[in-house]
Amino acid sequence: MINQNIVGVTLLIGLASVFNFAIHRIDEGHVGVYFRGGALLPHVSNPGFHMMIPLLTTYRSVQVTLQTDEVKNVPCGTSGVVNILDSNAVYNMVRNFTADYDRTLIFNKVHHELNQFCSVHNLHEVYIDLFDQIDENLKTALQRDLNELAPGLNIQAVRVTKPKIPEAIRKNYELMEAEKTKLLISVQHQKVVEKDAETDRKKAIIEAEKESEVAQIHYNQKVMEKESLQRIALIEDEMHLAKGKSRSDADFYQMQRQAEANKLLLTKEFLELKKYESLSTNSKIYYGQDIPKMFSMGSCSDSTIENYNDKNKKLQETNK
Repeated sequence: MINQNIVGVTLLIGLASVFNFAIHRIDEGHVGVYFRGGALLPHVSNPGFHMMIPLLTTYRSVQVTLQTDEVKNVPCGTSGVVNILDSNAVYNMVRNFTADYDRTLIFNKVHHELNQFCSVHNLHEVYIDLFDQIDENLKTALQRDLNELAPGLNIQAVRVTKPKIPEAIRKNYELMEAEKTKLLISVQHQKVVEKDAETDRKKAIIEAEKESEVAQIHYNQKVMEKESLQRIALIEDEMHLAKGKSRSDADFYQMQRQAEANKLLLTKEFLELKKYESLSTNSKIYYGQDIPKMFSMGSCSDSTIENYNDKNKKLQETNK
């Protein structure tokens, strides 16, 4: 009976141990890959609890969220590489580069690229002149190789710290950087001043052009006013001339008609008639030899009529 109890307890402990080794947990942001007898199994598990055959099967948790790999002991200080692995590329990544893929693809590659960079540049270039280009150049080089060797692993950012140098040299470089910063500030300030001056100049030009245009408009208005007044005066003169001409024409026409009427009226017979009518109304009668002379002096001869007609013609020509 005691032996049966011992066997039962032993079996229970064994089952508990097996269950403990068989169940495992994959955290969020990770996936699980499995190995059996050293061979990678094609199954990839998602976050949560999972079962496996203990002792025969092992697993590795692979992060598929953003992670930062800090690379130390590099020639130019310390390098931090922010990268992310696509979950669909986990199986091929582990199969080709093991679960420690970042050791081969990132750490070793960073060492190689920085060694090459530092070997072809002096300390001043690495520490001052070209330091701001190291991050972008390193990121570009890493991503270019990853696109060929390990698609699915993407580099988000690279940050390289400055190398450790003797204190005296560091202070000298810091002083140089400060002077360089002052120079850049001075240059930028000069550009701002030049820009302000250019803005003021353009503003002055615009104002001058505006004033010139306004003056031109006022001048054109005055010219138009003068031209309008001139045209009005010309029209008034023409109207006055036309009115005077019309009046003269009317007077001339009246005189011409009067002259024509007189020419038709003052005939020899008409004048003789008027003479006798005048004599008939005279209350005094003279007798003697001188009486005919008196009548001849008062008579209207042909020459008198012609003289009168000549005067009318001259008057007509003068009016024309």
